[in-house]
Amino acid sequence: MNVIDRGKALSIPPIWRLAFRPFFLCASLYALVAIPLWVLAWSGQLGDWQPSGGWLAWHRHEMLFGFATAIVAGFLLTAVQTWTGRPGLSGRPLMVLAGVWLAARLGWLFGLPLAALIPLDLGFLLALAGVMARLLWAARQQRNYPIVLVLSLLAGADALLLSGLALGDDDLQRRGVLAGLWLIAALMGLIGGRVIPFFTQRGLGRLNAVKPWAWLDIALLAGTALIAALYAAGVGLQAQPLLAPLFLAVATGHLLRLARWYDRGIWGVPLLWSLHLAMLWLVVATLGLALWHAGLLASFSPALHGLTIGAMSGLILAMIARVTLGHTGRPLQLPAGMAWALMLLNLGGVARVFVYPLWPLEGLWLAVTGWSLALAIYAWRYVPMLVKPRVDGHPG
Repeated sequence: MNVIDRGKALSIPPIWRLAFRPFFLCASLYALVAIPLWVLAWSGQLGDWQPSGGWLAWHRHEMLFGFATAIVAGFLLTAVQTWTGRPGLSGRPLMVLAGVWLAARLGWLFGLPLAALIPLDLGFLLALAGVMARLLWAARQQRNYPIVLVLSLLAGADALLLSGLALGDDDLQRRGVLAGLWLIAALMGLIGGRVIPFFTQRGLGRLNAVKPWAWLDIALLAGTALIAALYAAGVGLQAQPLLAPLFLAVATGHLLRLARWYDRGIWGVPLLWSLHLAMLWLVVATLGLALWHAGLLASFSPALHGLTIGAMSGLILAMIARVTLGHTGRPLQLPAGMAWALMLLNLGGVARVFVYPLWPLEGLWLAVTGWSLALAIYAWRYVPMLVKPRVDGHPG
């Protein structure tokens, strides 16, 4: 589709031509630094330095509303150009949006007064939702309207957390971050349900795509949104047996979809097994929470980190590895070392979820090592792609 003025597009510095470039770049570098920084703070090696709300508040907010939402922004603002046939965000507007995101990250880390920090932090998500709504409405893309709704609810979850920060109320902060995590899980289920079967079919050269079961996709979206709403309302912060069937139903639905998508050929293609494995982590995390609510597990922390590291971050790394290749005009072949990065991130998830409860210190350092090496390999191989023009000479 010829959706942009070629000459005008090529006059823009490459980093600002499409949203995936600055957001994948900044978010991956930020995540590479943020987790080691959190571990140093947790082990008491950063002295009196405290970000806004303290290190725990910073960690749980920034890995969701800093890292993950930047990736969401880069993916959606790039994909919407294909969905609608209209130009995506680029040039100066993209610079402004990325600047707001960066200012909020620095503000959190260096203790910007809340009167300035809160508008910056909320402004990013509200602007993202507004831009997506404008582009989708202009093209009457009704199929994708739920994405705008989820983004708006995500801004609401952030507002809940920020109100807790302003009031010094840890309960509100936990409600906001847990609601936000499950809204991200809703996006994962929505977008993953569309692209993973297609990528699998295309990557393996299969002729017949697995047709979605619309009823199952809708049920999973509704169930995940219900979990987010319950957390926002303060329900589920403590183990409640009545919630176990809801989590079990969502886990079963995701497992059923994975079984329908499965093809043993994926194990020879890292760009495919990494996507399927991320969605399997979502099953593991949701099942773990079902067992915790049923009183069969002592802690919800392993399941929560299965969601954040294995599912959310695993899907992020797999998707940005693929999207960056495709949108820079390269064949869908991972650069050297990137398959190891995908494995290392998943091994880090295993360490945090299964090793840490038994051997906390060893499990934590294994997890942070796997995470850091994975993000470092992505940065090493992909930063040059993100800052240089497409190899085929096209805009984007």
